[in-house]
Amino acid sequence: MDYISTRGSAPTLDFRAATLAGLANDGGLYVPAHWPKMTADEIRALAGLDYVETAVRVMTPFVAGALNEDELRELCKAAYGRFGHDAVTPLVQLDHRHWLLELFHGPTLAFKDVALQLLGQLFEKFLSGGETDITIVGATSGDTGSAAIEAVAGREHIRIFMLHPEGRVSDVQRRQMTTVLAPNVYNIAIDGSFDDAQAMVKRLFGDAEARDQLTLSAVNSINWARLMAQVVYYFYAAVRLGGPDRKVAFSVPTGNFGDVFAGYVAAQMGLPIARLVVATNVNDILHRALTSGDYSAGTVTATATPSMDIQVSSNFERLLFDLAGRDGAAITSMMGEFDAKRAMTIPGDMLAGSRGLFSSASIDGDAMALALRWAQEHGGQIIDPHTAVGLAAARTLDIEADVPIVTLATAHPAKFREAVERATGVRPPLPARLGNLFEREERYERLPGDYDAVKAHILATVARG
Repeated sequence: MDYISTRGSAPTLDFRAATLAGLANDGGLYVPAHWPKMTADEIRALAGLDYVETAVRVMTPFVAGALNEDELRELCKAAYGRFGHDAVTPLVQLDHRHWLLELFHGPTLAFKDVALQLLGQLFEKFLSGGETDITIVGATSGDTGSAAIEAVAGREHIRIFMLHPEGRVSDVQRRQMTTVLAPNVYNIAIDGSFDDAQAMVKRLFGDAEARDQLTLSAVNSINWARLMAQVVYYFYAAVRLGGPDRKVAFSVPTGNFGDVFAGYVAAQMGLPIARLVVATNVNDILHRALTSGDYSAGTVTATATPSMDIQVSSNFERLLFDLAGRDGAAITSMMGEFDAKRAMTIPGDMLAGSRGLFSSASIDGDAMALALRWAQEHGGQIIDPHTAVGLAAARTLDIEADVPIVTLATAHPAKFREAVERATGVRPPLPARLGNLFEREERYERLPGDYDAVKAHILATVARG
């Protein structure tokens, strides 16, 4: 499988090179040169398979030329053997049509583990026996950081710098990053928002001086391999609810558009998805973009769902690329306008191409709290605030009564104990596998929200070895 940039001018890469590169050198994001297809019979054949075997069958076309099936299977076994549930991503029923897809059974209690545990294995596989050391630089709104650090801590040939917005992640999220004291892990708290941190990471990848001194790679969902791994659980859930002979709808709490774009990929591969609901909080750039074409970034509003407090959704560019007929020059122009003005209007003909599959909703704090209580009172489930945003959006979806609606449960409720307790009166305990998280030493740097300061710190740290 070849990989091309959404902006059209970066070199075409194979899966190995695209994984190690993360972001294309023209500022675009890598996508497969074509979407592989699965027939209805091939999807039916997934029924009864465990998660690892499902993953192998779904992902094999994407890794062709870089890994064979046996190699991919061993990497998947290593990645998912550490999860706290044998199903890896189990389904839980809430009522006659609403379901939760629990994605938080990995080591850091968030959906990011599903992708990043595999990405860590891929990095180690592709770097083993070589002389290249890579420097991973990432930004996190809360969950990516801990999952990425957990995936690569202590691994040879890798160092990781993770930026998070100081004071805008939960205490559990922060400590899951800053208490990992492995020598290849560096945490940076910046004075600013996630969007500020993400912009710094993207700028670093385009900085000639930085690229001369570092072999950079990415673990954010700008890295294609991360999205590829997330495609699997859409197939895994759908076949358990009657797919492909029955359509399934998915509601996805999202900020950076990566998780829901994985659902789009599943649909392009042939999975019959009735609807993908893009569920945002009050930072609603994606809702505005999909309903009216208004892709304009405002000021980030801090909420009880910090992982969604985003006004610039990197992965939306991948969808725009497809909606524009894979015209890299058009995307370069559109994203150039957005970078300059922090706003652009999506043409009506492009927007029309999204409406058969996507719906969207913006959920405020009151509606989120009501969904938390509804899940507790009617489904017997304590969920986290991000999942509650997805559930609230799912419950507004107007769709045929025989279509099951699956909300992606993206984090364990214990990661957001205060918000859950305010809404439900229940303070969810940390799972035993997190141990003495609040007794461990923390280590991180505080830096201003200034690109030059962050760049200088990273370069100096690497130079010191």
